[in-house]
Amino acid sequence: MAPGPISPEEARRRKIVGVNAETVTNVTSTDFPGHHPGEDHEWSLEKFSQKSFKVQFHKNDPLDASFSLIGIDASIANAFRRIMIAEIPTLAIEYVFVHNNSSIVHDEVLAARLGLVPLTASLSGLNWLQFYKKPAKQDGDDGGDDRDPALDNNTVVLKLYAKCEWRGAEGVRSGETDPEKLYVNSSVYAKQITFEPTGRQNKEFPEPDGHVRPVNPDILLAKMRPGQVIDLDMHCIKGIGADHTKFSPVATATYRLLPTIDIVKPIIGNDARKFARCFPKGVIGLENVTEEESEMGEELEGMVGETKAVVKNTFKDTVSRECLRHEEFRGKVKLGRVRDHFIFSVESTGQFASDYLFLESVKILRAKCSRLKRQFANVMR
Repeated sequence: MAPGPISPEEARRRKIVGVNAETVTNVTSTDFPGHHPGEDHEWSLEKFSQKSFKVQFHKNDPLDASFSLIGIDASIANAFRRIMIAEIPTLAIEYVFVHNNSSIVHDEVLAARLGLVPLTASLSGLNWLQFYKKPAKQDGDDGGDDRDPALDNNTVVLKLYAKCEWRGAEGVRSGETDPEKLYVNSSVYAKQITFEPTGRQNKEFPEPDGHVRPVNPDILLAKMRPGQVIDLDMHCIKGIGADHTKFSPVATATYRLLPTIDIVKPIIGNDARKFARCFPKGVIGLENVTEEESEMGEELEGMVGETKAVVKNTFKDTVSRECLRHEEFRGKVKLGRVRDHFIFSVESTGQFASDYLFLESVKILRAKCSRLKRQFANVMR
């Protein structure tokens, strides 16, 4: 006989990770996530897409997105997070050729600072660029520039020239000590980096908005005084965060499980107000006991008009367990987290829109699955 469906109460119990005063319960999963012995767990794409899996967007700004993935296993959610951090290719400064640097910032320190400046450009141009392949060194070969494979479709050239000079007496009041008013180029900013297009780059990176440029023009690179000069060229290439963090397109990519708060016994009066203060603002609300509620149960009998605590929005909760410290709430509330509800927070460094990063992570994971499927097919031949 085919196994019957489980009750809604049992289905919810399986999804909740219990958060107690000093312990966490129901944290382990089955050998095959979502499958339980003696039950029918036949999988179909239609059932998964229409019933099991959901996507909810909470915030979608160019540099900051928040959304929920509901109905997937933690391994899949974590795969998206790791791909966004380490496997989406971006553009960054890799080589710095210093012609003159008489500032107090050492060449290698300045090069490191430049490499960490996030760059942006037209999306079509960034996708058009190919990966730069370093030449393989051979015995007795120093891998000189004559074999450098830098081309217009894999390398972007940027330049920086800044010279600090006296501004002159005109327009400067006597006794002025502010270096920004006394000198020209006393501070060197990312906005002074210029793009030098070559080949097809004029077409792929049209000006002005499509040009390769720093995301934030006000990033401070160095400070100088009269007579000091910074003159250098930079070669930018595509890379991934697994090679170096400067290629990572996200400032943060994190997720958390949706909190749950179950009030199993009514919390009334001053206790209700104290209970609300145990949570961030907006999580717990205060309502008056209605006549219908008073007639439905003994616990609220005769309490019409009294203030009671109700759960308003668990999304804002941080699961601090503060309410579990108070004796008056013992046995009246249960805290937990939903095992398959992942709330993502993605902050882009500016090269790509934050929601685009998630879509790219889906494409990359799909490509990985396709490669693995082909390898399995080759093994089975």
